[in-house]
Amino acid sequence: MSKNKLTKFWQELKRRKVVGVIIVYATTAFILMQLAPLLEDSLNLPLWFDTLVTILLIIGFPIAVIFSWVFDVSSKGIQKTDSLEQESLPDKKSLSTLKFDPPDKSIIVLPFENISSDPEQEYFSDGLTEEIITDLSHIQDLLVISRSSAMTFKGSKITVKEIADKVNVRYVLEGSVRKSENNLRITAQLIDGATDTHIWAEKYEETLENIFLVQEKISGLIANSLKIRLTEKEKDKLKEHSEGDLVALECWFRAKQEIHHYTPEAFNRAYAILEDRLREGGDNELLFWGLGYINWFYVNAGIFLDDAYLQKAEVFVEKIFNMNKNSFYGYQLQGLITYKRGDTKNSVYYTQKALEIEPNNPEALDHLIWMYGNTGKTYKSYDLIDRLLTVDPLTSHNHWTKGWTLLTEGKFEEALPAFYRAHNLDPQNFVWKILYAHALLMAKQFEKAMEIIIPLEENPEDNVFIHFLGFLKNAFLKDREKTLQSVKDGFFEIAEWDEMAALWLAQSFAMVNENEKALHWLEYAVNRGFINYPFFAEYDHTLENIRSEPRFKKLMKRVKKEWENFEV
Repeated sequence: MSKNKLTKFWQELKRRKVVGVIIVYATTAFILMQLAPLLEDSLNLPLWFDTLVTILLIIGFPIAVIFSWVFDVSSKGIQKTDSLEQESLPDKKSLSTLKFDPPDKSIIVLPFENISSDPEQEYFSDGLTEEIITDLSHIQDLLVISRSSAMTFKGSKITVKEIADKVNVRYVLEGSVRKSENNLRITAQLIDGATDTHIWAEKYEETLENIFLVQEKISGLIANSLKIRLTEKEKDKLKEHSEGDLVALECWFRAKQEIHHYTPEAFNRAYAILEDRLREGGDNELLFWGLGYINWFYVNAGIFLDDAYLQKAEVFVEKIFNMNKNSFYGYQLQGLITYKRGDTKNSVYYTQKALEIEPNNPEALDHLIWMYGNTGKTYKSYDLIDRLLTVDPLTSHNHWTKGWTLLTEGKFEEALPAFYRAHNLDPQNFVWKILYAHALLMAKQFEKAMEIIIPLEENPEDNVFIHFLGFLKNAFLKDREKTLQSVKDGFFEIAEWDEMAALWLAQSFAMVNENEKALHWLEYAVNRGFINYPFFAEYDHTLENIRSEPRFKKLMKRVKKEWENFEV
């Protein structure tokens, strides 16, 4: 039995309380065996009494051990102990999570309702919601749920109390906006989520020019109600608005909605929205960020695999820093660009700089955690994961990132609930289906993986990533012929730009004894910044066939050196 299996077996013995039963039984048996001769003499019992006690104790030992393995005795009575697999895997109905009392100074800003006669004004209510969330997130002593999670409740009919419980906050802000030409009527009310009682309700009738004053008043009123003393820096942050910001923000929201469709046409529409606004309104830091982000995403999503788009993104980084030398958007975008070029060291550096400015930004937290997984420095991720899932608990990618961290630590079964959660939050999204299926394959949960893979293969819609999953499936089933036949155009081009795709190719080829191809793509993954030495050298069971290869050993010497010298 391997050291890893022995460790797992020992942990399972402790979890089922077998170790405790053995200790108690042995102690009790020793005492009884010492008492037996004394009782035999003092009570004139037969000479065979102490022998009988010893035999019964010996017979009882394996019975006690087996009973403690199968059953658990608690205040609820005698119950059968679930297997570790049953405990670690979620059922299809729910995912059990630990619940804690919400922090007293915590809030979710629900999407403001558009009650204008024109439904096209929806962008304005969304923009106001985002601005208030941004304002409040600059208050250090206040936990604010991110826009991504807050927007999942748009149009929801569940109660305020249920919402507060779902995201684990104490307070809820809700409101409405009526916009008619240049006139605004805004209502806002702060509610105690624990008791569903109103703390206050305010109504503002203003012109469009005073929108930023209104949101500043709302943010300040919330801080006062929660007895938060604002620092001078925080007060200044609440006043950092300029005319036109809200329109620019609305453009970015529209662009973001298009981006989430993950099609070339949607990306092009997003780009046009932002460019049009720049022509009308002039230079804007947020819009520069949006255009740079789209150019980066063209490459990251595999739409245009050309460094020219990263160069365009860098132009926007320069424009951002020309406007603001300490720009969160500039640092974040530079971190994404350097990652895509395989420069993980600088990607971590720039993302850390971004988080110094906005410590709870979900996208920056998510990216940094991802980078720590790639570089085998996952111990740096634990606090970040807690922070990310506290401020943005309902975004799929954040749960995937937690799963990725555990997977890169070799904790394949332990990672499954996080991958499941990512999939369950957005069950129609093929991306989360594919990533969850791969995690199941890594955990050798083949039947569960097939429940996801087979329906996708029946309707692939000419999607290269779904074909990629079929290729992986054949490799994990060790079907060499089908694996090689299932290679599609586009696999290799994507893998040249993406460390995960390169890793999947390496894993698949290794499992069907195509060792040279496996090593070729493993080198690509390393060159793209994946230098998690423990994962390659020990945890990843799919690479077992190539670990004895001289080329693998040589590559691991390089990886180990880079991993050891990687500073975080």
